[in-house]
Amino acid sequence: MDRTRHPALRSSLCAALTAAALGAAGLVAAAPSAQAADADLMRNGGFESGLDGWSCTAGSGAVVTSPVHGGTHALKATPAGSDNAQCAQSVAVQPNSTYTLSSWVQGSYAYLGASGTGTTDVSTWTQSAPSWQQLTTTFKTGASTTSVTVYTHGWYGTGAYEADDVSLIGPGGTPVQLPAAPAGLTASGATSSGMSLSWSPSAGATGYNVYRDGAKAASVSGTSATVTGLAPSTSYSFQVTATNSAGESPRSAAVSASTTSGGTTPPPSGHALVGYLHASFANGAGYTRMADVPDDWNIIDLAFGEPTSPTSGDIRFTPCPVSECPTVEPLADFKAAIKAKQAAGKKVLISIGGQNGQVQLTTTAARDTFVSSVSKIIDDYGLDGLDIDFEGHSLSLNTGDTDFRSPTTPVVVNLIDALKTLKAKYGAKFVLTMAPETFFVQMGYQYYGSGPWGGQDPRCGAYLPVIYALRDSLTLLHVQDYNSGSIMGLDNQYHSMGGADFHIAMTDMLLTGFPVAGDTTKVFPALRPDQVAIGLPASTQAGNGWTSPAEVTKTLDCLTKKANCGTYQTHGSWPGLRGLMTWSINWDRFNGGEFSKNFDAYPWS
Repeated sequence: MDRTRHPALRSSLCAALTAAALGAAGLVAAAPSAQAADADLMRNGGFESGLDGWSCTAGSGAVVTSPVHGGTHALKATPAGSDNAQCAQSVAVQPNSTYTLSSWVQGSYAYLGASGTGTTDVSTWTQSAPSWQQLTTTFKTGASTTSVTVYTHGWYGTGAYEADDVSLIGPGGTPVQLPAAPAGLTASGATSSGMSLSWSPSAGATGYNVYRDGAKAASVSGTSATVTGLAPSTSYSFQVTATNSAGESPRSAAVSASTTSGGTTPPPSGHALVGYLHASFANGAGYTRMADVPDDWNIIDLAFGEPTSPTSGDIRFTPCPVSECPTVEPLADFKAAIKAKQAAGKKVLISIGGQNGQVQLTTTAARDTFVSSVSKIIDDYGLDGLDIDFEGHSLSLNTGDTDFRSPTTPVVVNLIDALKTLKAKYGAKFVLTMAPETFFVQMGYQYYGSGPWGGQDPRCGAYLPVIYALRDSLTLLHVQDYNSGSIMGLDNQYHSMGGADFHIAMTDMLLTGFPVAGDTTKVFPALRPDQVAIGLPASTQAGNGWTSPAEVTKTLDCLTKKANCGTYQTHGSWPGLRGLMTWSINWDRFNGGEFSKNFDAYPWS
């Protein structure tokens, strides 16, 4: 949110891959003749037994009877969204040996490659194959390589491709044995929304899958995991399997454990109307005295606390000066009005950031200064907590920081540490809210950070590790569903702001959870309904993406009652959805209170 309207409309910068980078994927290598002792090591390379032996991402692959190159079946795989429709198979090989990989393909941007070779992984591709074309490449295995992964895939945003008669010619290796089921599974460290699991290692395992009540909940490389997104005071059954290139072991013996009743932050009761108050500046909406804020507003965010410099961590808040806001109340009256609002059951927070307030906690010194300076503001004004409204370039992910569950980027890690420190200092009554833009949250469904090849906007999804780390302390997340480009929803369709469809799709993602950057092993878990509100502009003057009261009502009907949903089908209904947030209280008053009146009139039950 900014002092005039809002930040500029964001476009989907994350997909900044170039044709030049695409063209560097690989060149067709001349294939040497196979040796007499060599054999074709591929299992079901002609897909005559369906997808037996193959694993395709996100259900992207299917076996078809036409078109085919040989036999009666072939693979057809279709990229969608952030998924490139990769189908792969692990093959046992021998160390220090040469192999020839080939496949017949058809379609646009069809790839063939091998990874885990122990030397140089290889790939080859064709930009366009209107009829069957053979791709061939060779590689040599490393001194300790006993298996490689052979794969085919297409390209993002392009059509389907077909593959058939995949072969890997060379000396066969000893097949990898399936690991045994893990033993010693235990559960500990229960919170109101999570559980820690540990188990003994299984010989030959390269990874483990965790199951919760029979459904896969996580994939990890080590012998421990933390399962999140659980309900308070609920019993769950957990099992673990071991995996390697041969497949997945049987499941371990089940262990049952229960979450705690409430955690450190009890869920709030009732529905809430959240608004930002222009407390430190004036714009076309006019100045509103704290005492004149209507009683409709349950959470009032003082906009804004800003740093003395982007990297200082030193946050300052100064009420609007008389020269800019002639009707501003004296400081004593301002503080007295805050106490009066609190006595009436309202929460008053300091909001840090906004469009102009870039905050980058690049060092631990800046982190500590952030904690001390924010604490001083909270104490001086007697506030209930903190709202994080980091925008622009405050948060971005360093190259190589690819897992939102264990971030390594200093500005992210230091912010998480600072917020945990503030929460610990003020205790269970401390109110913590966040107001990220869709670019930093829901865009993470498609892209995360700079991506596996670089070139993406490193801010994509950069709020996800912060939300995830503070999920047990977070009072409310109200993503700004405005000033946004089109965002892909869980239906793999793009949705545009300004109507019910956008808000339904974006909120459904938060309440359902989603794989980050399409990786089903890295799922951002669902938030509780009472932790989620929908962010909207209060009027056409307040920001791009204003939504009419009728469309706001449709949004609430769909999400809380599964009615009036239009074409988007939600993954549930959530009567406990916390409410609405708006920029801003000032703009709503300027617009005759239309936004707050519509909220008050909505039949929540």
